[in-house]
Amino acid sequence: MARLAGTSTAVVSYVINNGPRPVAPATRERVLAAIKELGYRPDRVAQAMASRRTDLIGLIVPDARQPFFAELAHAVEQAAAERGKMVLVGNSDYLDEREVHYLRAFLGMRVSGLILISQGPSEHAAVEIDAWDARVVLLHRRPEAIDDVAVVLDDVGGAQLATRHLLEHGHEYVACLGGIDSTPESGDPVTDHVEGWTRAMKEAGRSVEGRLFQAPYNRYDTYKLALELLQSPDRPTAVFCSTDDQAFGVMRAARELGMDVPQDLAVAGFDDVKEAGLTDPPLTTVGSDREGMAKAAVDLVLDDSLRVTGSRGQRVRQFPAGLVVRRSCGCGSPPRR
Repeated sequence: MARLAGTSTAVVSYVINNGPRPVAPATRERVLAAIKELGYRPDRVAQAMASRRTDLIGLIVPDARQPFFAELAHAVEQAAAERGKMVLVGNSDYLDEREVHYLRAFLGMRVSGLILISQGPSEHAAVEIDAWDARVVLLHRRPEAIDDVAVVLDDVGGAQLATRHLLEHGHEYVACLGGIDSTPESGDPVTDHVEGWTRAMKEAGRSVEGRLFQAPYNRYDTYKLALELLQSPDRPTAVFCSTDDQAFGVMRAARELGMDVPQDLAVAGFDDVKEAGLTDPPLTTVGSDREGMAKAAVDLVLDDSLRVTGSRGQRVRQFPAGLVVRRSCGCGSPPRR
């Protein structure tokens, strides 16, 4: 191939591997023409063995069936493709042992890096990462146990925005659907959503006593819980849900009980998944630059120069959250009866 292109084998290698040295455009064209003429296909396995790295990025998510994680995984895949990488996805199913299983499997494949959307406290995952000395970036969540670079959202601020907005519609109080196992020590975004709701309620002089409800993250089980909540004597007139999927379950339950959203029940969610704009009425929710967060995570896991050092706070890149106002909160509707 080098002979056909009229250059050296080193230059051919630079073209095939896109580096490490630049190649003049005319020379690159000759090499590419030779590759096409000879029908050459790179042996990725041999390349990986030589470099001890593959063109793969591992991505571990709690549950890719949930719309938020599905959209985030797709954004990571798109960002990785722009860098010439492919993504392997593993679902931890919120199980610590499954998370560790995928960590071992992906790191054993010599992935170029690993992006972890953690499912829990992750003490076992932290041990595994240290043992492999792995290139890991945490996305969406940063557990206390893992002191690695992280790309996160301002979850507290986003929840405050949504709760304040509901209160501004004149509700006596706003109920909150949090998570089941969330604790301040877990680094769980849902815990931060509850914290943001709490701050907004206290700022408005409203009590949070008896107004926080533990709910699963999926719409199906939340729907069952919402049927009970919305038939209780002290049922809320406004609900902030820590995820959009929870909000979908609440709105389904309200419709089944003959309640009008937002006249009888105002609802706000968190995540701004694509489905949020298609509900009836469309869901008011907290959104983020998911594509920007995914690109940042991919860049950080691949580029040593971007992997900051120093204190924990300096190793976290936080993206802002914004309120996406639609009609489920009461905006664009007649005043509450």
